[in-house]
Amino acid sequence: MLRHELQPGKLVAGAVLTVTGVLYAGDAGGAWEIPWFVAIPLVTGGLCLAGAVAFLTGRVRRRRTAGRTPVEEPGPDAAA
Repeated sequence: MLRHELQPGKLVAGAVLTVTGVLYAGDAGGAWEIPWFVAIPLVTGGLCLAGAVAFLTGRVRRRRTAGRTPVEEPGPDAAA
């Protein structure tokens, strides 16, 4: 399996949209009553939070890679 980079901003956005979907699925199923306007602040707030998390993640990763020094690999003439 190929490894990929973790993206916490997308994780937060997916979690918020999943919660919104579950709330409205419960409303459609008759489990509880959710007003229609609840989705607007929930989705908007969740996407703003996801954007902030993605921004901070990018800043942390950029700072980590900028501080690293390149490691010199031994050439083909190096004795083993």
